[in-house]
Amino acid sequence: MASTASTTKGACNLNGCADGPMLPRDKKTMNMRLTMGSVLMLGLLLAPVARAEPSTNVQIEVNFLLGYIEGSLCEFYRNGVWRDSKAAQAHLRDKYKYLAARNRINTTEDFIEMAATKSSFSGQPYKVKCNGGATLTSKQWLHDELARFRMF
Repeated sequence: MASTASTTKGACNLNGCADGPMLPRDKKTMNMRLTMGSVLMLGLLLAPVARAEPSTNVQIEVNFLLGYIEGSLCEFYRNGVWRDSKAAQAHLRDKYKYLAARNRINTTEDFIEMAATKSSFSGQPYKVKCNGGATLTSKQWLHDELARFRMF
């Protein structure tokens, strides 16, 4: 005499169900769920971290200062070496992009303080010398130019 579990429609036990074995259907469902779960987790891991760009006004001011640096034809002292204005601008633009991507730049003053004042590597202050004149800190030089820019 057959057991009730194997003859009653829909009744299941560890050996399977009356209307057929339970494992292949469950394995297929389980594999599909695991695959979908894995894809979802991978998507969440690879999704870019939400970040806000600096405000439009900050971007305008920072881009103005970067253009001012490059167009100044001044010399810039960084980590023991005097560099031309084009190299200084490129370096500071890279630092700005790095900091902005990490939500560290909220104001133009943040740009000056965090990117354009001193070396992140050595801690030495950046200096500027224009037309053989006096050497200034880049911090003071940029703050002065930002103040002139904001007057207009």
